[in-house]
Amino acid sequence: MTQKSQENILVVGPAWIGDMVMAQSLFMCLKEQYPDCRISVLAPDWTRPLLERMPEVEKGISLAMGHGELQLGKRRAFGKSLRGEQFTTAIVLPNSFKSALIPFYADIPKRIAWKGEWRNLLLSDCRRLDKNAFPLMVQRFAALAYPGSDDPPDQIPEPRLQSDPKSVGEALATFGLGLENRILAICPGAEFGVAKQWPAEHFAATCKTKINEGWHVWIFGSEKDAEVADEILQILVEEQRQNCVSLAGRTSLAQAIDLLSVVEAVLSNDSGLMHIAAALDKPIVALYGSTSPDFTPPLSSKSKLLFTDIDCRPCFQRECPLEHKKCLTELEPSRAVAAIEELAPSGRN
Repeated sequence: MTQKSQENILVVGPAWIGDMVMAQSLFMCLKEQYPDCRISVLAPDWTRPLLERMPEVEKGISLAMGHGELQLGKRRAFGKSLRGEQFTTAIVLPNSFKSALIPFYADIPKRIAWKGEWRNLLLSDCRRLDKNAFPLMVQRFAALAYPGSDDPPDQIPEPRLQSDPKSVGEALATFGLGLENRILAICPGAEFGVAKQWPAEHFAATCKTKINEGWHVWIFGSEKDAEVADEILQILVEEQRQNCVSLAGRTSLAQAIDLLSVVEAVLSNDSGLMHIAAALDKPIVALYGSTSPDFTPPLSSKSKLLFTDIDCRPCFQRECPLEHKKCLTELEPSRAVAAIEELAPSGRN
């Protein structure tokens, strides 16, 4: 049963793209609990395009402090500057001590978070986490919308980013892209490290198959991913290359979200873009090497998770400690092609 409330809630958000996408499930749970609540999110400024596409969020508040920096004086001053907002509740998602400082200095009466980094005294509701009972990150986020419990919520809504047709059209025009053909998006990068990155030749082999079937391919990623995107392009023959465009390092996050919203399927490493694609309700094939879907899977029923059964995975290392990357090299392109076909059958118009 929902409750009527004028709750004014500040959420201290995470600093990673995928984590922020999953935080939308918390926002949705808060709206279910308190339909009239106001939700503001304190997070780095680059998260704004995500927050703007989450209808539950009323306002994003930029946190202009470097990741990993304590800056106690600045946090105290910033917290005090928020007192006029009259927040009734703060929910702190990061596990660090410093992340709980601003709500404390803002004098927010209810300050809720999981226990971590000796921050008990900064919180009014400090909960002890049973990691076995809450195996998924989204469960840990969503649970903070409710009174303390030993079990995760039964029904957790999947993140759903909204796209604006006007901004989608502008992004298509900016990059000279059309929708005459079926579009496969590939996301060959991963911020965490190369142990999460499927080989460029495997991405290229998959692209060749789909292009030969009449698809076009758009490559997404940051500036760091431009090199692997070019490597994929160079493996394609000239005729195929004409139907494959690299957007890596060329789009803003907002443009990437808008363009992903109109593709037909997505092939991605375990990355922030994978979570964005899932939240856009796109059929997604997710590739796992050093990491595992057991903690942060794509939150979508339209997903296929691909990984190998090699004994050394998941190792959760940035680089392969055995220097062979068999967890990824032995994940054959044919499996990705079959998964794409299952999610987006070739007979579909």
